[in-house]
Amino acid sequence: MNLEQMRYIVVLAEELHFGRTARRLGLQQPTLSQQVRKLEDELGVSLFERTTREVSITAAGESFVAEARRALHHVERAQLAARQTGRGDVGELSLGFVGSAVPELIPRLLRRFRRVYPGVELQVRELPSARQIEELLAGRIDVGILHAWGESEISEGVASQEIFRDVLVAALPRRHPLAPTVLLPTAKLASEPFIMFPRRMGPALHDRITSLARAAGFEIQVSQEAGHMQTIIGLVAAEVGVSIVPRTMAALRQPGVEFRQLTPKPEPLPLQLVWRRRETSPVVRNFRAVLSSDSPAVRGHNDS
Repeated sequence: MNLEQMRYIVVLAEELHFGRTARRLGLQQPTLSQQVRKLEDELGVSLFERTTREVSITAAGESFVAEARRALHHVERAQLAARQTGRGDVGELSLGFVGSAVPELIPRLLRRFRRVYPGVELQVRELPSARQIEELLAGRIDVGILHAWGESEISEGVASQEIFRDVLVAALPRRHPLAPTVLLPTAKLASEPFIMFPRRMGPALHDRITSLARAAGFEIQVSQEAGHMQTIIGLVAAEVGVSIVPRTMAALRQPGVEFRQLTPKPEPLPLQLVWRRRETSPVVRNFRAVLSSDSPAVRGHNDS
């Protein structure tokens, strides 16, 4: 017994006519008759009663057709599931991202991906850059969005693609004496208490900020550490200190905080998409494609 024979029986049960059934299936009538008889012989029962004038289905035939319809339906579902999974239309995707990507990039990207691939279940986690690489290599996230200086900071087992360019700005309490300054020289922050995240959580961004301060002639004096960008901004609003953060954080419009452009203007701050170098998941491939189409200026690096 095979699936084709099951289809023949189901269609014949609907038509109760060998000629019409053969035409519908694209077969020669003798071939159809031969296949039906072969299956009946295998089962040891008659599925149809035939006379020169009509064809009628037997009780055994009705039972067989009921189960055959269910079996064929399951086969179709299995075929559909395989095709959808192979195309990445269904499945799961776990995404890690740094907090500075939340205000501008993450909401737009997730909305777009959900519109194109509604059958994919998304799991999102805010993670520091260094932690994302660990989670990615351990298989606990599928893709990450993080800060990185360049190729040297990306693990050998990870591929990356620049997706966005940000810039560093000063975050000041609203009542700070420097807050009215539109273009703020970085050197003016030399004596200020800083709120920073621990370097181990994001070495690339941490080093970028401290290098910017050194270029202005001072070492940052950290008065308070915080693990998330939103917390840093909240502490600035509470007048605990000042900070230097990605410009995207200004989109949060935190009351009590002013964001000011630094002079001289810092170098662009790359935001990168990372994934396992030998990743074969169609869902990851589709996520990368959607992100690339969302960001026309994307440049590829280490593409696998």
